[in-house]
Amino acid sequence: MLPSDLLSYRQNGETIVPKRLDINRTNLAIAAELIDCFQQAQGRTQGELDRQLQDIEGEGTDYRIKRGLAHILKSNLSTFEVVSPLDPIALRQRVFTQSAQTVPSTSSTQRTLEKLATELSQELEREVIPAQIQAGIYADLNENKILTEFDAPTPEALLHRYNLSQVQGVFYRATHIQINAHRNDPGEYKLLFRYLKLFQLMAYIEGDADRGFTITIDGPTSLFKPSTRYGLALAKMLPALLHVTKWSLHATLQSRDTYTGNWKTGRFSLNSDCGLVSHYPPGKPYDSMLEASFAKRWASTKTEWKLEREVDLIPIPGSVIIPDFRLVHPDGRTYLLEIVGYWRSEYLQKKFAQARKAQRHDLILAVSERLNLEKAGVNVKTVSVPIVWFKEKLQPKQVLAVLED
Repeated sequence: MLPSDLLSYRQNGETIVPKRLDINRTNLAIAAELIDCFQQAQGRTQGELDRQLQDIEGEGTDYRIKRGLAHILKSNLSTFEVVSPLDPIALRQRVFTQSAQTVPSTSSTQRTLEKLATELSQELEREVIPAQIQAGIYADLNENKILTEFDAPTPEALLHRYNLSQVQGVFYRATHIQINAHRNDPGEYKLLFRYLKLFQLMAYIEGDADRGFTITIDGPTSLFKPSTRYGLALAKMLPALLHVTKWSLHATLQSRDTYTGNWKTGRFSLNSDCGLVSHYPPGKPYDSMLEASFAKRWASTKTEWKLEREVDLIPIPGSVIIPDFRLVHPDGRTYLLEIVGYWRSEYLQKKFAQARKAQRHDLILAVSERLNLEKAGVNVKTVSVPIVWFKEKLQPKQVLAVLED
């Protein structure tokens, strides 16, 4: 996404209109030039890349566009790493310690580097040359980090990513968002709700899979203290929404007037015909490494119970439960499994309240023993569903014990 200083929009009354780039020859050429610059910079420092990008910006009036496109390439598609024979902090300490024992001069500096290179070659059991030490002393500075990987997009994909980022920036200042997800394929709802859960958004959900859902989300500026982190999480939800076939969105925004400093209200609307393109895969993301590792262990377990990721939505007042897994036996028996790992108090209260409201006899909760449920105000005795307690990892045999009880 783009930082606030690279966002461009115009205001028509209270309506906010983010700037988008046309997918035309001129803009495609700019995108292609920047992509080529990053490809040529692989193996070089971030400082060298930044100087090349400054040359491309030049003195033209479109520098904000070029800077925005470059920001997306750098922050989302590039990997910069510290390349040094030793941790730079430890390396500096050793270099300075040895240098302090000699009189400063060009020749003594070279002797110090050669001596340390010999020592490190023996310690690391690989050749280390003086030039690597010299480059590694301050390799942890951003400008000295090396571009080791670059996932080059097509010029068209980069322009789509830029346009999406401009719209995402609107949500940094949202106080209230309402999404109407009309009647769609149930799998699309599940993907959207999983992303809402993944980004820990405070959502009130009404409706069902047959008629559609209305989702009301509090924005970052509606909190007691505006949260930049929450605003970013809200913006990350938009690419997931684009995977839903038919929807509409309305947002209320709050921002300070540049001249008076007073708060002013803005409006923003979007729907499924917006033309934005998502870069999120249409697959089903795991909410945590805990779930992913459990699924991997289950796959190697010898059991007739089949673990399914695609599960049913369970509508309850004000929300839906999307169990993490469904367990299916060949004889027709099914159970739903929800894993409750490390979460904040509000989430735990909501999760156990949902379990009570669902009144499902086929729901199993797997709860981490690390959670301080008493401090979070959760009384497990009020929940009638089976609970599996686990420590670091949820083991398949713990869940099977409940299934086969």
